[in-house]
Amino acid sequence: MHILILGSGGREHTFAHKIAESNNCSKLFVAPGNAGTAEIAINYDLDPTDFETVKKLVLAEQIEMLIVGPEAPLVKGIYDFFQDDKELRHVNVIGPSKRGALLEGSKERAKEFMGLYNVPTAAYNCFTVKSLDAGKKFLEELESPYVLKADGLAAGKGVVILEDLDEAKEELEQMLTHQKFGAASEKVVIEEFLDGIELSVFVLTDGENYITLPTAKDYKRIGEGDTGLNTGGMGAVSPVSFADAAFMQKVEERVIKPTIKGLKEEQIDYKGFIFIGLIKIGDDPYVIEYNVRMGDPETEAVLPRIKNDLVEVFTKVGQQKLNEVTLDLDERAAATIVLVAGGYPENYEKGKVITGIENVQGAQVFQAGTRLENKDVVTAGGRVLAVTALDVDFKQALNKAYTEIEKISFEGMNYRKDIGFDL
Repeated sequence: MHILILGSGGREHTFAHKIAESNNCSKLFVAPGNAGTAEIAINYDLDPTDFETVKKLVLAEQIEMLIVGPEAPLVKGIYDFFQDDKELRHVNVIGPSKRGALLEGSKERAKEFMGLYNVPTAAYNCFTVKSLDAGKKFLEELESPYVLKADGLAAGKGVVILEDLDEAKEELEQMLTHQKFGAASEKVVIEEFLDGIELSVFVLTDGENYITLPTAKDYKRIGEGDTGLNTGGMGAVSPVSFADAAFMQKVEERVIKPTIKGLKEEQIDYKGFIFIGLIKIGDDPYVIEYNVRMGDPETEAVLPRIKNDLVEVFTKVGQQKLNEVTLDLDERAAATIVLVAGGYPENYEKGKVITGIENVQGAQVFQAGTRLENKDVVTAGGRVLAVTALDVDFKQALNKAYTEIEKISFEGMNYRKDIGFDL
């Protein structure tokens, strides 16, 4: 089977790594890919939201399966584009329809959906520039800290949590009147702050059946102890020690089943991943947000623990026979550390030569913001590499990952040394 993965990050390199292992994959393409995917697949330099160019590639290379990594093509409607085109309809697209992708594409829509299907979440309200004053009044009714979320896609950076009421009002004004996050903040969702410990739960559904993948926890802040600016993610561990069987039973009954039921009731085409951002308060789960694809860097911790042939699993998704799949998991824990460019998540330099990847033995290196320059692998993004190790528990897995990281270097390289500190 000829398979195409859309995207260029660590998540896509991880998918490519798993799919390249399958006997069911005869030719693998990644678009646009990175220096890591170039070693195991054929990279095509294209924009994943340019559907006509994607179509040309799919037809030219006789692609039969399309795995959509990032959210932007899904929110823009790539699944529908394929379904509506008779030349493309036969392709098994792993990713939801445009209506399904609105669960990530609009925070307001996600909140309304949760309300309709009784999925536990924080109280909220939504505001536009016309209702700015009402938004400021709503902030006055809430307890500190204050949570403001750009309604649309903001590359994982559209959520702001502030302690001070005046700062929160100023931030609301920046988001709405000055479009701090561009079109994404034409609407802003303000919600009550939930105090607990966060985790990510991943579900793969064919629209009828579903399987729950291993849990993970990621670390978003740039600084040790979860301080400083938000990033795309500085590391992850899987499984999450505090998500025991009793808690996961609650997640299943209160969150996953109502979510799948809602998608069915609304007749939403959904063949792909649901990433449920949860917070555990006491012993109860509350949903912070939905994403409609796998997370990054959680993918780099979750996928290495799945022993199944991913191509076989995705084929069952396309056939709506996911009920025939039993997950075969590596019982070991996985720990992922992200190596970032100096200055990230603010201004950072690209083009720094990376050395030592080939010396890593006890871990897997998934490339994210990299490209090939002559024969050198160089930095090409803020998050550059993700190093994943497996061991009997997350502490030993972390020790192994940190040991292997010492073999890698590039100018300005930075990483958190306390991943898993709160577990």
